[in-house]
Amino acid sequence: MTRTLLCYGDSNTHGTMPMAEIEDMGRFGPGIRWPHLLAGKLNGWTVIEEGLPGRTTVHDDPIEGPHRNGLSVLPAILESHRPIDVVLIMLGTNDLKGRFSVNASDVAHSLERLVRAVEVSRCGPGAGAPQVLLVAPPPILEAGCLAGMFEGGAEKSRGFAARIAETARRMGVPFLDTADVVAVSEIDGIHYDEPAQEALATAFAGAIVRHFG
Repeated sequence: MTRTLLCYGDSNTHGTMPMAEIEDMGRFGPGIRWPHLLAGKLNGWTVIEEGLPGRTTVHDDPIEGPHRNGLSVLPAILESHRPIDVVLIMLGTNDLKGRFSVNASDVAHSLERLVRAVEVSRCGPGAGAPQVLLVAPPPILEAGCLAGMFEGGAEKSRGFAARIAETARRMGVPFLDTADVVAVSEIDGIHYDEPAQEALATAFAGAIVRHFG
C-alpha cells in the first residue's frame, strides 16, 4: 500500500533558486527539486511538495501577507491531502527576518505548535495522527540582496539545531539537522544551490526509511 509524505516548508521546499537580485523569482525545475528527487528514492511513497516562499512558523507577515503563517494554513493543507502518513516540517528560516524579532528558542517553540497541530488533525490513516519528522534548517548568512531583511539572523540561526532538537526530543518525534548535509548559498545566504537538492533528498530518504520503515 502506498504511503503519503507531506513536505511542509518554505522557499527551500518550493525550490527557489539563490537570488542575485531581490526581484528574482527563479525556481528549480521539478526534476531538480529535492522533494521530487526524494520521491525517486522512496519506494511505496507518494511525496507531496508543499513549499511556500516566505512561509513562517506562526507569524502573520505584515509585509508579505498573513497567508505566510504556516500554522494558520496547516489544518486546511492536512485535510486537503489526507490520509497522510508522515509530515516533514522544515520551517523557521523566515522567522529570522528582523520584522519578527524572535530568536532560536522562539522558533523551536513555534515549531512545537505546528507538531501539535499535526497530532490533533485526525488526518492520518484511520483518522489517527500523521507522524512527524522535525527538521532544522541550516544556519543562514547575511549576504547579498537579502542581507538587510535578515539582519541579525545569522547568529540566531546557529542555535537552530540545538533548540529544535530539544523540541523534537521533548515531543518524541524524529529530528534531522540539515546543517550536517547542506549549507546555504553565498549568493543570498538563504537558499540552496542545485547540488544541495540531491544531498537533501538522500538525507531525507535515509531518515524516512530509518524512522518510518
